[in-house]
Amino acid sequence: MIDLYYWTTPNGHKITIFLEEAGLPYSIKPVDISKGEQFTPEFLKISPNNRIPAMVDNDPVDGKGPLSVFESGAILQYLAEKTGKFLPADVRGRSEVMQWLFWQMGGLGPMAGQNGHFNNYAPEKIPYAIERYVKETERLYGVLDERLEARDFIAGDYSIADMACYPWIVPHERHKQKLDEFPNLKRWFSTIEQRPAVQRAYDLAKKINTQPTVNQDSKSILFGQGRRRA
Repeated sequence: MIDLYYWTTPNGHKITIFLEEAGLPYSIKPVDISKGEQFTPEFLKISPNNRIPAMVDNDPVDGKGPLSVFESGAILQYLAEKTGKFLPADVRGRSEVMQWLFWQMGGLGPMAGQNGHFNNYAPEKIPYAIERYVKETERLYGVLDERLEARDFIAGDYSIADMACYPWIVPHERHKQKLDEFPNLKRWFSTIEQRPAVQRAYDLAKKINTQPTVNQDSKSILFGQGRRRA
């Protein structure tokens, strides 16, 4: 059984998509980041960076007791290796998937995240910051659009690279991007969106979080933290 410490963010969705696709048994441990639950001592034991998602595998392959993993990319890699699914075994196929997983972790996610912050949550509109992150998000969409020309998925077969990228394309309108300008990306997005496992993952999110995560009360928790103190 996998215990998934989760909230309804793009990084959280990555893991529920994998678990639904792979059919792994799992339990959701909600971590309401709007209430500061990511700072509890219990959560910090498995996620020292106080970010979701994190997970505990209660049945790891080494049989040495529960194993915890934090960081969404590391979790996807771990689960793919555990199940033998969505990550090629051959060296070239594996390398291709991992390159695009790291591309998402180091580029698409952080840039789209800053885009969303300055467009939707910053207390003042800063034109330079908005333009900077909107244009960089556009550039990354273009990279992905070119990659998807003449191929169904990012790295050959459907993989953890697709699962990592899709949730960061879902809020494209909030990120000031028009999918019509990226026809290959739009086709890929529609294909992923229609997968039953993806739909189950997003339906689950609606049941767990029924209120906006970001509001006036939660902004100081989500955006006002400096150095964490015990």
